This record gives sequence, C-alpha cells and structure tokens, in this order.
Amino acid sequence: MRKPRDYDAELKALTDKARQLKSRKQSQLGELVMAAGADALNAEELAGALLAIATTTDSARREAWRKRGAAFFSGKRDEAGHGAGDKPGGAAAGEDRAPPAAGQTGTQ
Repeated sequence: MRKPRDYDAELKALTDKARQLKSRKQSQLGELVMAAGADALNAEELAGALLAIATTTDSARREAWRKRGAAFFSGKRDEAGHGAGDKPGGAAAGEDRAPPAAGQTGTQ
C-alpha cells in the first residue's frame, strides 16, 4: 500500500519557496538600481521613470533600452552610450513635457 501524500506539507513548501524567490527578486532589483546609479534619484523620480518605461509601447525606444541594458550587463558600459534618456531635456526624461516653443532650444 502506498503512503498518502501530505498535500499540506507540499503546499507549505511551495509557499515558502515562492516567498524566497520573491524576496530574492526584490533584493536583486534593489542591487540593479544601485549598480545602475539610479539610487541617486529620489523615490518619486525613480517611480516616475519606471512607470514611463512600463507604459511605453514604442518598440524602437524599447529596443534601444534593451540594447543599453544588454551592454550594461556585458560590462560594456562605455558602449551603452548616453542617449536622450540620460539628459533632462531628452526623450525619455521629458516624455511628458511639451516641445520647446519656436526659437527655444529646449535647454535651460
């Protein structure tokens, strides 16, 4: 005769494993924020930037971000370059801003 399965113990083990994975994911995301230098931003700026990227549907922009991220992880930070998303007047940082008025350069 077979030994009956202890579903409660298996469920508890899976729940504990899921909790560990979630905790590790949160820790790794925090480490990524620090490694990328984004910990210099205040919480509101970082949250705003993340919300903007999460809602962006422009595939060309997302691909450019993906390439920069791949370069970052491969250690080629110099090749990642400093694109429009790095400067306050750039596309990523100023997506929600109106374009500069005629005759203005968009820089302050």
